[in-house]
Amino acid sequence: MSESANETISLYVKPPKVYPRETNGRFNRLRVIAAWVLLGLFYVLPWIQIGGQQIVLFDLPARQFHFFGLTLWPQDLFILSLLLAMAAFSLFFFTALAGRLWCGYACPQTVWTEVFLWMERVTEGSRNQRMKLDKAPWSLRKLRIKSTKQALWVIFALWTGFTFVGFFVPIRDLGMRLPTLDIGGWEAFWLLFYGFATYGNAGYLREQVCKYMCPYARFQSAMFDGDSLVISYDEARGEPRGGRRRDADPAALGLGACIDCNACVQVCPTGIDIRDGLQIECIACAACIDVCDEVMDKMNYPRGLIRYTTDNAMAGKPTRILRPRIFVYLAILLALTALVGSILINRDAIIGDVLRDRTALYRVVGEDLENAYQLKLTNRANETALVRVEATGLTGLRVIEPQRALTLAPGQTLDIPLTLALPLLAAEPGMQAMTVTVVDEAGRTIRTIETRFFVPASP
Repeated sequence: MSESANETISLYVKPPKVYPRETNGRFNRLRVIAAWVLLGLFYVLPWIQIGGQQIVLFDLPARQFHFFGLTLWPQDLFILSLLLAMAAFSLFFFTALAGRLWCGYACPQTVWTEVFLWMERVTEGSRNQRMKLDKAPWSLRKLRIKSTKQALWVIFALWTGFTFVGFFVPIRDLGMRLPTLDIGGWEAFWLLFYGFATYGNAGYLREQVCKYMCPYARFQSAMFDGDSLVISYDEARGEPRGGRRRDADPAALGLGACIDCNACVQVCPTGIDIRDGLQIECIACAACIDVCDEVMDKMNYPRGLIRYTTDNAMAGKPTRILRPRIFVYLAILLALTALVGSILINRDAIIGDVLRDRTALYRVVGEDLENAYQLKLTNRANETALVRVEATGLTGLRVIEPQRALTLAPGQTLDIPLTLALPLLAAEPGMQAMTVTVVDEAGRTIRTIETRFFVPASP
């Protein structure tokens, strides 16, 4: 048997580690601003309170969602569905307009990876220094640098997990209980799980998440067309590429504008070469545009060798960035926004229902005919409500029970008997329409419920 027959062939090749180089430029500044805004919202919002209530809190045990002074209940689940639809059409709109803007500027994976890379640069240095450090044998210096980086990563990841749990548990209470480890099992689980996920995804997996785990990278092409703004390399202008002196004439050398410095590859967080064309791994961070513009400035060449443009423009065809599908997505998005706004503005603080007691259609008590119901009221406001129940629609109709005022605490649901009385022979036989009205302390109507009062043919 030959020696080659015993060889093991591996079908898996470990991808090389990507060492993104830091760059400056207008797109990098936009990414930094977006990262600061998004991280600020994530880490600061849970600590802000309005009237003693955390400004954003998903209180699952109490089945409440507090959002900027507004409280949503399970009955408001359709509002969440509309918000998810808004998010989907926002994604469609921005992707059709300018590619993967979400991936490059707002995706949590991108934002937290940038934070971890910043900590890596602070502790290990520039791209070349990081590469040299990884290749160097272990020493006390290398151990100290790597340990410092890992400590920063772990602390930041745990703080991220703590903040995540703080969106579901009052964060101030959680913070007071955390030093004594007086936290529940599921709180500890999600704090560690989300912290570990942040540590692993942003610290180690990084571009692997974008390449292999994110589904958006797979279906984004379905939302592109020839008029979508994408990051492109101007091959006609850049090729043939090659090195040259700064004062050399590229035309005399038979070269294009690309000096083949590979700077665009070095700054790419996913390690691709944009000169090979638009690829599924590209997250549209535009770092290659920034660094290429720097190189063009140094060579005294016009900017835009790598730029935001469209496939049609690159092919010399007419292009329309503002096209019908953009307006359709925008119109749907604006309509959904207006619908959600209208629902929230006109949303009733008190909701309720009246259900007939099916054990007895009616009963005669003295000179009155009574119908029994079950009244269910829910206070969706953040303040305690004091209400009374009235009945109208039939002459002589009155409320027997409850006659007292009802107190509804924020979020409370009352399920109580409701008894209505009507003088005998005051209405025609049959199911007679009438209205149960809930009024506040000032006598203002805050809820009306249409129902029916049964009058028998011969009581």
